[in-house]
Amino acid sequence: MEEVLIQSDYEIERGKPMPSKNHSIVQKRLVVFLENHYGSQFEIMPEINLDQPNLRDRVPDIGIFPPQEFVPEDDEIRMAQTPLGLIEILSPKQDITELLTKCAEYFKNGVRSYWLVLPSLRTIYVFSAANDYEVFAKQDRLSDEKLGIEVNLADIFK
Repeated sequence: MEEVLIQSDYEIERGKPMPSKNHSIVQKRLVVFLENHYGSQFEIMPEINLDQPNLRDRVPDIGIFPPQEFVPEDDEIRMAQTPLGLIEILSPKQDITELLTKCAEYFKNGVRSYWLVLPSLRTIYVFSAANDYEVFAKQDRLSDEKLGIEVNLADIFK
């Protein structure tokens, strides 16, 4: 008998699998670290809808943008500005091939850096182009040369 997969409203709306506890912990730690250490250089935006060519309705886990002004009367549902960097965290039910496909799409649209986070392996792949990446794991000090960001992974995967 064939297994029937039922998607939640979250999965249908965002076009990606439901995040897990570890996904959420890692996402929060990355957002807090990046905001605390690089918040004056970048706007760190979790779960933001993108609206660039070929990226309509993409919702990366974390977007890294140039500083943004908070203007209450001028909000955007979808960001028209291309992010400088994007971070995707692999969910337990997600296919890594899907995230690698997104990686190539993001670079075609001008993203400078893409991080692929694998929580279960305590590993982050930092892409500087669709097929060019460095791997950082466990206690490594991640260095993203394109964005000038450094992160001690022990702080993220503790």
